[in-house]
Amino acid sequence: MTESKVDLKNLTPEELTDFLRGMGKETYRTSQLLGWIYRRGVTDFSKMTNLAQSFRQELQQRATVSSLIEEKVELSRDGTRKFLFRLADGKFIESVLIPMETGRNTLCISTQVGCAMQCSFCLTGTFGLERNLEVAEIVNQVSEVRNKFPVDNIVMMGMGEPLHNLDNVVNALNILYAEAGFNYSPRKITLSTAGLVPAIIDLGKRVKVNLAISLNATTNELRDQLMPINRRYNLETLMAACRSYPLDSRQRITFEYILIRDLNDRLADAKRLVQLLRGIKAKVNLIPYNEHEGSNFKTPERATVEAFQSYLLKRNLVAIRRASKGVDISAACGQLKGKSIHDANSLASSRL
Repeated sequence: MTESKVDLKNLTPEELTDFLRGMGKETYRTSQLLGWIYRRGVTDFSKMTNLAQSFRQELQQRATVSSLIEEKVELSRDGTRKFLFRLADGKFIESVLIPMETGRNTLCISTQVGCAMQCSFCLTGTFGLERNLEVAEIVNQVSEVRNKFPVDNIVMMGMGEPLHNLDNVVNALNILYAEAGFNYSPRKITLSTAGLVPAIIDLGKRVKVNLAISLNATTNELRDQLMPINRRYNLETLMAACRSYPLDSRQRITFEYILIRDLNDRLADAKRLVQLLRGIKAKVNLIPYNEHEGSNFKTPERATVEAFQSYLLKRNLVAIRRASKGVDISAACGQLKGKSIHDANSLASSRL
């Protein structure tokens, strides 16, 4: 029976050191490989020219360096790029490269194929959860995009609930932070959760990362409807976890608030939001809902968004209005995958 090869992108720096030690190699080889794989984007051992030929041959026999298949890319008028990647098993995930007003690029990556959270405003939730992404599949999204474009910041806000795949996400973060490889600062990476409270507490103990909470409602009644996870961990429990989350002196927890017309965008909602976040080092990202086919929710009026933001600012709450990006392409989470599935089904039907 042939022993399967190890995908080096599934290994944290510490695990890679152990793997190389098992081959009888020196510790400094870890930095060499991290540099080739992540900094230079090389996946072919034969091209790692500062490694002895015998070492490269040994690596070829025992290991591999994976990559993703770029199935499709859509480019928006505002410069947003939506990537659809095909995984080795034929499943699809999405990543979105967003140009920011600062001139820097933020990459939104996925952590699962599909999602189990079933948030009513999110198209990904309609697919259900197919499986967790492996560590390599998480970091490969960064690798593939960085091979073509600069990536200054990373947000784990794509398909899936990151804390539902906690072990692999933590390992992926440790790879992203590795000085010899990607060398991202924890200040440059944000993880967004729908509110898995026990995992929030665990996350804060295991790794440093900016925390974002997908909030979207100020009453348990409405949040129960929008986000079923609230029935297990209600607003009071969630806010308590946020108050205990370890933060550096200048760090804040981001609360993402998707404004949906006539549902959660009234001044009464803004007033409750101020009360809810009292005592938390917080900032609020106000995100007008991005309409998609089949959804009953609508984008709020511009004046409504401005009034909501103004109310928060006057009460000394940091509130940033996020312009919707990629509205002319399939930029909302799950849209490009949904379109590809629809196109594939239509093609199959036409052949019957």
